[in-house]
Amino acid sequence: QVQPVESGGGLVQAGGSLRLSCAASGRPFSYYSIGWFRQAPGKEREFVAALSASGGSTYYADGVKGRFTISRDNAKNTVRLQMNSLKPEDTAVYYCAARLNSWYSRTSDQYDSWGQGTQVTVSS
Repeated sequence: QVQPVESGGGLVQAGGSLRLSCAASGRPFSYYSIGWFRQAPGKEREFVAALSASGGSTYYADGVKGRFTISRDNAKNTVRLQMNSLKPEDTAVYYCAARLNSWYSRTSDQYDSWGQGTQVTVSS
């Protein structure tokens, strides 16, 4: 089983950009689809973006479509989430999750392993 580890969070002004990375160790990374989720204070965890094991198929939540881009490099066991035009409402802890399945899911309980999360704060 892979163990995801997120990095790249931080503080940025509205309109700025951040790139999150998810590095995974363990079983061959290319067997896993990957999802990014986020959780803001007082709110439930929500789906952000996901991509298939091959990286050929992606899916985004409506609120980030056109601003966020998810990609993967299986040779480096890494998934990235490029976040542009950030808004204060994007402030949350962002989690990377791995699913032992070729296809992604938008449902958090379909994922097998989770990272510890990385904080993203967008100031207005």
